[in-house]
Amino acid sequence: MLTIGEKFPGFELEACVSREKGREFEIIKSGDINNDGKWLTFFFWPKDFTFICPTEIKAFSDKVGEFTERNTVLLGGSTDTAYVHLAWRNNHADLKDLKFPMVSDHAKGLTTKLGILTGADQVALRATFIVDPENTIRWASVNDLSVGRNIDETLRVLDALQTGELTPCNWHKGEATL
Repeated sequence: MLTIGEKFPGFELEACVSREKGREFEIIKSGDINNDGKWLTFFFWPKDFTFICPTEIKAFSDKVGEFTERNTVLLGGSTDTAYVHLAWRNNHADLKDLKFPMVSDHAKGLTTKLGILTGADQVALRATFIVDPENTIRWASVNDLSVGRNIDETLRVLDALQTGELTPCNWHKGEATL
């Protein structure tokens, strides 16, 4: 698995961005994020139409404004197709009004480069990456497939990284750095 200090692979992937007829899909390009000088938080889930994944996806969507305030693009994805993402959004109440793109890595190119495929089905691990504007991975975290993430912890780490300072254990934004 790629880790801290390594470059996040470039990508150009289809994403479900809306439920509005004729505007459901877009191509998301890593270069567009890097060219804007933004940070990237990209999280992956194993499969659509499962049980833990929608709780995380909704929790990330509920906090998208906090990522935006931190000059950070939020992307989520799996190896399901963008059409499967759309079907899931249309059929799951918590996913209907998502505020970030659901990226499809159906060809498994990005997830293979990241080293996060697992099992016979080769589904994505429950992995999260924080990438700085120079496209360097600054945080990589993987949860067991049976354990959901803590989005507040992702935001806390993002805040710490963006200070450029040393931050002590359990540090939160606004507290003294070392």
